[in-house]
Amino acid sequence: MTGLQADRPHPARIYDYWLGGKDNFPPDRQAAEHAISASADIPAAARENRAFLRRSVELVASSGVRQFVDVGAGLPSPGNVHQVAQAVDPQARVVYVDNDPIVLTHGRALLAENRSTTVLTGDVRKLDELFESPELAALVDLDQPVAVLLLAVLHFVTDEEAHEAVRRVYERVAPGSYLLLSHSTHEGNPERAAEVARTWEKTASGIRLRTRAQVAEFFEGWDLLEPGVEFVPLWRPEESTEASTRWMYAGVARKA
Repeated sequence: MTGLQADRPHPARIYDYWLGGKDNFPPDRQAAEHAISASADIPAAARENRAFLRRSVELVASSGVRQFVDVGAGLPSPGNVHQVAQAVDPQARVVYVDNDPIVLTHGRALLAENRSTTVLTGDVRKLDELFESPELAALVDLDQPVAVLLLAVLHFVTDEEAHEAVRRVYERVAPGSYLLLSHSTHEGNPERAAEVARTWEKTASGIRLRTRAQVAEFFEGWDLLEPGVEFVPLWRPEESTEASTRWMYAGVARKA
């Protein structure tokens, strides 16, 4: 597994730990536990982000979209995009993208029998390479509507890189396509945010916590669905949000 870098934490494996997964290493677990020590509700925020994935993918699939590209997908866990989308239509096609080699290895092993789903190595900072790749074209027709997921990934890149990524998505996808996005923030927990952010200091990316207004800027040019940019658990909730976290914003938008 070239490039695994098991000696330093990686966002996909930290997230895996918070979700109760086993595909992580001591540096990942140490970083994850640091965040928990600063704010015990961090694993709950990770689970809420997975719940947002399910709600938003169900919404988009129910609208007729049958192609999904999940950039920064992370390690496989219950309720992944293909499970949600293919529950609506078994023929839905899904491409997972991540820059951690362990995601490629585990994902391809789990999906070996699923011809409508694949896992590719890629980076949110290099979306042109992804959109031009023959591996993507084998499953996704960019001349037809597609849903692109950027969940908990843009906070790992600079402002310029994040806006460039969203621009690339908008330019490449057909009308009727959707952007599904979630992003970490300090606004819901101003006293604890700085210490939690230190979790990412030893990763290759670091983290950038952005405001609601900054997250809303990513949707410029798109038609933002109600309720707009909202804390993840408050985006079209299906159950009580009284005890929910305020660590991430989310939004879903359509290209007219």
